[in-house]
Amino acid sequence: MTFSQLKKNLKNDFTNLKRIKVALLGDTATQLLSIALRGTGFDMGFDLQMWEAHFNQIERQIFDPASEFYQFNPEVIILFQSSHKLLEKYNKLNLEEYGGLAEKRLEQIRSLCAATNAKSNAKIIYYNYPEIDDMIFGSYANKTPSSFIFQIRKLNYELMLYAEKNSGFYICDLSSIQNQTGKAALFQPSMYINTEMVLGIDVLPLIALRTAELIGAMYGNIKKCLVFDLDNTIWGGVIGDDGLENIHLGSLGIGKAFTELQYWIKKLKHRGIILAVCSKNTESVAKEPFEKHPDMVLRLDDIAIFAANWDNKADNIRQIQSILNIGFDSMVYLDDNPFERNMVREHIPSLTIPELPEDPADFVEYLYGLNLFETASLSNEDAERTKQYKTAAKRDIEQERHVDEDAFLESLDMVSVVEPFNRFNTPRVAQLTQRSNQFNLRTMRYSDADIERLASSYDHYNFTFTLRDKFGDNGLISVVILHKENSEALFIDTWLMSCRVLKRGMENFVLNTIACFAKEQGFITLKGEYLPTAKNGIVKDHYRDLGFCAGGNFWILNVDTYKPKKNYITKVDE
Repeated sequence: MTFSQLKKNLKNDFTNLKRIKVALLGDTATQLLSIALRGTGFDMGFDLQMWEAHFNQIERQIFDPASEFYQFNPEVIILFQSSHKLLEKYNKLNLEEYGGLAEKRLEQIRSLCAATNAKSNAKIIYYNYPEIDDMIFGSYANKTPSSFIFQIRKLNYELMLYAEKNSGFYICDLSSIQNQTGKAALFQPSMYINTEMVLGIDVLPLIALRTAELIGAMYGNIKKCLVFDLDNTIWGGVIGDDGLENIHLGSLGIGKAFTELQYWIKKLKHRGIILAVCSKNTESVAKEPFEKHPDMVLRLDDIAIFAANWDNKADNIRQIQSILNIGFDSMVYLDDNPFERNMVREHIPSLTIPELPEDPADFVEYLYGLNLFETASLSNEDAERTKQYKTAAKRDIEQERHVDEDAFLESLDMVSVVEPFNRFNTPRVAQLTQRSNQFNLRTMRYSDADIERLASSYDHYNFTFTLRDKFGDNGLISVVILHKENSEALFIDTWLMSCRVLKRGMENFVLNTIACFAKEQGFITLKGEYLPTAKNGIVKDHYRDLGFCAGGNFWILNVDTYKPKKNYITKVDE
């Protein structure tokens, strides 16, 4: 979208959108960036309530505990310290001081973050530094720390290392945006000279989009599954007509374009994105390249769901969605055929369907530019996701063989490890709070740092639950955070669960665990709350169904009179 279109979005009704308080602090003029961010937020379903610091007041706002910044109490903080203002500092240094520029700026960033973290739990988004080469040293700039370009590159590298170690600190990559759009689009000298704005108006929508995507990922707005067609999408030609030997794959000619696309898809799978095939084909024919072609990068083991038949593609995608139990807005569909794309888009409008270029040689670069799979977290369990969904399919087959639901559940030999938060499970716990949208009673989002804080809090009790059965290990699938409200009541701050394990009795097992704990600790009641969102309707009656009694806007359970609920899950020690 253009900046003008984003500006028009501000006239729309934001009433029913998710509200997120965002503070924007910059060392240059940021008014237009603030407008672009709010307009982009509307398109993504967010009401980004923007507070903007006055020009070049980052330090005053952050180091003053009584500042307007802290009064606003943001949930997300955007810090923008520009390359051009950094260059101004560099220009005023003596030659012997040039080499310390990156260290001084990084130390300042650490101080800003430390001051903020002392008074706020807000997540910080920091714009990194687009490169400026003043050509003082020519090519020799790459060999001397005295050059500005050397310091910029060093600073960006050190920022990545800092972000790696600080879970509440995120980088929005302006440097990559400059590489994508060109410096002339990102920076317009006349605008900077006359208005102190360093970001070109035409590139503001892209910067706002990347920033809003990162904010969205923090709040669970992510893509979890890639569904793709086969013929002329991941290989050249039509397997049913051309045969195995004549489809285009490999390192020569146009086949290289399809091979590179498969490598990209394979990397997504390793990162935890679920892969599914949706193709109009005879299944045995469609699977042949995966099984026999020497140049195939993707293999059947990489695919969680393989839907190859002659049915309507929209119906097949609906079937894939029902098996995965995720929202259509969490799925991306790739298809080279414009007719099929439009047909699926018409029937499933919330599905993301990129308009692939006509030339397959452009597929990968085009997809790189879309940033379809933004994420705010990563855990070791992500790599096992395809395996987990494949074993889930085996359970479904087994379930069809049982008429008696109880007999089926008992046959699974389910076991669960129950543990508090610790340094090993913190990344996965944070990830679940950020990504779980459907089975999530209050949809509270927590970073790794938040989880570490809760783990050491005297007023909170934390539980994680794994689930393993005879078919495989689902890993850590449920999180409960209890808050000590008073000497008699525990408030259920968070209760979430992966939808992969619905209808296995896990809800009963979790409630038995926390009710028993509450009683042992001398509490009388568990107090629950349901906060509705656009996606968590499946747990609307959760507390009522488990025997809680309505009490105003809350649900109350007396743990003294509670009788454990039937389930077929055994608690085990790791």
